[in-house]
Amino acid sequence: MFEKDQLIMCGGHGVCRVVNVTGNPFDRFDKVRMFYVLEPVFEKASTVYMPVDNDKVIMRRIMNRDEAEELIDNITEIETVWVKEEKGREQMYKDAIRTYDCQSLVQIIKTLYMRRQSRIKEGKKVLSSDEQYLRKAEALLYSEMSVALNIPKEEVQEYISDAVKRKKNLV
Repeated sequence: MFEKDQLIMCGGHGVCRVVNVTGNPFDRFDKVRMFYVLEPVFEKASTVYMPVDNDKVIMRRIMNRDEAEELIDNITEIETVWVKEEKGREQMYKDAIRTYDCQSLVQIIKTLYMRRQSRIKEGKKVLSSDEQYLRKAEALLYSEMSVALNIPKEEVQEYISDAVKRKKNLV
């Protein structure tokens, strides 16, 4: 169970602060079911009510600074993935994004970035669906890393890029 003021990842809403843990806000006669009152960190002016016993929407604690730094240190070792069939590839992107797993998000970002570079080099258009999945994966990863690293979300990509460059220069 999450505690009040804890930051968590909540499926479909990204990084959220647990504002309260309360009884059922929709049914005053339900004295059993408890709900998290969540405030999305990057979506101001919205409140999410999520059952504590929910087993359909992924909710997990966000990574801490050490975990974020470790993920960044390992980015070069995270493999890209490739599925030749369009439908299978799109399903893989959806599944990875739906897990809210940071390593899977890095994998998707790397794969789509390399795919974009390859298509541009070949003189082909970048697919809008690829761009859509890339933006979604980046938004999820960068919002969590922003909080973990205590830096603005807009600076996360550059922070990661600089760290990867420094590591390559050390090797």
